[in-house]
Amino acid sequence: MKDKNDIHEFPIAADIKIGGDSHPVLIAGPCVIENEDMVYRHAEAIAQVAQEVGMPLIFKASYDKANRTSYKSYRGPGLKEGLRILASVKKRFNIPIITDSHSVYEIEAAGEVVDIVQIPAFLCRQTDLLVAAAETGKVVNVKKGQFLAPHDVGHIIDKIIQTGNEKIIITERGSCFGYNRLVVDFSGLVKMREFGFPIIFDATHSVQSPGGLGDKSGGDSEYAPYLAWAAAAVGVDGLFVEVHEDPAKALSDGANMIHLPNLKFMLQRFLRIASI
Repeated sequence: MKDKNDIHEFPIAADIKIGGDSHPVLIAGPCVIENEDMVYRHAEAIAQVAQEVGMPLIFKASYDKANRTSYKSYRGPGLKEGLRILASVKKRFNIPIITDSHSVYEIEAAGEVVDIVQIPAFLCRQTDLLVAAAETGKVVNVKKGQFLAPHDVGHIIDKIIQTGNEKIIITERGSCFGYNRLVVDFSGLVKMREFGFPIIFDATHSVQSPGGLGDKSGGDSEYAPYLAWAAAAVGVDGLFVEVHEDPAKALSDGANMIHLPNLKFMLQRFLRIASI
């Protein structure tokens, strides 16, 4: 694995950097915006935990879950209302924001609000989407598709670099393994980091079972902390976790989200291992 000094380092916000010798960052929040008050509660609680453990926070929540298993599943408040809520969170709690964008049209609007434009895993090879995200000048986080080998990430990076934007993050979130099952190849973290850009590990989506409950996805959230700690041992630049105050009642991805009261212990152990 490349030495930390060989990994691109760049700012996320005024007081947060990623890559190089920077402290591991935390990307955390609920899967989807359920309502405005819910997002405020989660942002405040997660920010408090992040402060207590000493981990820079980037808050995440989706305004639209465009790839839900069922047509009837809740998707979110939509682009305009969702970005309004995220902009309010950013201002109220003074934390940077990341959210998914699914089309070139969305990226133009999202780029005016978010600090990191995120490309969903299923769209990670869409050239026009990658280029549009890069041309915002913002940091671009690409979720590696479940169908890609680690070395294929190089082509994604090349597409973004062609715009002149080298503020790139790659997030690992598990690979397909049979039906409704994901696994994590930890050697892939090493391989992807050889490209010289920061790597984030997504612990909660890695334990997801896409479509595993028939008309919605399942998951095994109890295993997410163990995968996070393993990633810390390998070496990553940050951790991505979806968190909810009551996962059983979450409107999306409840089966694989971390219960909010369990977040602090998970992060404390992650940081102890990462510091070795």
